[in-house]
Amino acid sequence: MIHLKNYADTEDIFQTVFLKYVLSSVSFESKEHEKAWIIRVTVNACRDLLKSFFRSRTVPLEELVREPAAAPTGEDREVLEAVLSLPGKYKDVVYLHYYEGYTAPEIGRILGKNANTVYTLLTRAKGLLRERLGGEDDG
Repeated sequence: MIHLKNYADTEDIFQTVFLKYVLSSVSFESKEHEKAWIIRVTVNACRDLLKSFFRSRTVPLEELVREPAAAPTGEDREVLEAVLSLPGKYKDVVYLHYYEGYTAPEIGRILGKNANTVYTLLTRAKGLLRERLGGEDDG
């Protein structure tokens, strides 16, 4: 808990270390040697988790939680279907911006893109949606 500050990760490390202990072929000289081995393996597993690619490329769930939007009806459903039919790079930014309410810098952090790239993708996506829905140029 001291290293990870997260109960779920601590449980995962406990299971990992226990599995290594059970599968280990190390013969311990004494109870102190066994205890030292367990502590060293635990600290190393914690450090590995903290350095992992997954952990450095994710955002805590608490930062992403938003109030759910109401279910779309009628014309809104047609627009949502058009949004969902866009290529992935456009669909993601449009959905996050207009349906979930994220700003371009927030979307950039979530998707690992520059904020200006997000603005460009939003502009291009609006153009594609305008073509698909037959909308006017007023936005």
